[in-house]
Amino acid sequence: MRPNRIVWLNDSDPPSAFPDVASAMREPDGLLAAGGDLSAPRLLYAYTHGIFPWYDEGQPILWWSPDPRCVLKPDQLHVSRRLARSIRQSSLTLTFNQSFEDIVLACAGPRRQQRGTWITDEMIHAYKRLHEDGWAHSVEVMDGDRVVGGIYGLAIGRVFFGESMFSHVSNASKMAMLGLCRILSEHGFELIDCQVTSGHLVTLGAETIPREDFVAILKSACPGRERFAAWPAGPLAVSELLPEAR
Repeated sequence: MRPNRIVWLNDSDPPSAFPDVASAMREPDGLLAAGGDLSAPRLLYAYTHGIFPWYDEGQPILWWSPDPRCVLKPDQLHVSRRLARSIRQSSLTLTFNQSFEDIVLACAGPRRQQRGTWITDEMIHAYKRLHEDGWAHSVEVMDGDRVVGGIYGLAIGRVFFGESMFSHVSNASKMAMLGLCRILSEHGFELIDCQVTSGHLVTLGAETIPREDFVAILKSACPGRERFAAWPAGPLAVSELLPEAR
């Protein structure tokens, strides 16, 4: 039987102090550990071992590894006819890593049907450091010089660990995901980690796989924690993202 309590980490504990993900709780699904810090070494170790932080303001840092895991293969993104029509008619553009902090702050803002205020100030500072170190990245959906949607996460090896996305106009987050999938697919990425399932992600082609399969993929796809830097230097027109437009 799994333990009915979680492991508590100290700031001084090494990143490898996480327990085996197989010991994560079933209820709530995937709760594995609490405490520690959001240092870059701990976060990088966590992600490459199937663990991520998720907690509300005022709580200790909570670490999760749910089973099953929600993932999306970059070359299997589903584009509905309605979305394709919207993309063809769009005048929006995509940029990459140009407004990382703006994307994180927008994702942290109040939104309907989301998981509360889980992107705390502590989280924002931690991911800004990861961005400065070349691990965390953003895709921005631009209407002129205004950010209207986007997504951010970590690229380690051949896996993109998605953290959050948002839309201020219809379909903007889907357009950001399409642009992200195009770049990742062109460079041989195996998965986008979506962490937990949502109806929105399922409509895009996300699926669930057993946690043990996800962890096995990480072992082969994240060797040496390689950074990914082959992002487009200039903007891309959203209308050019569909395969027939290329």
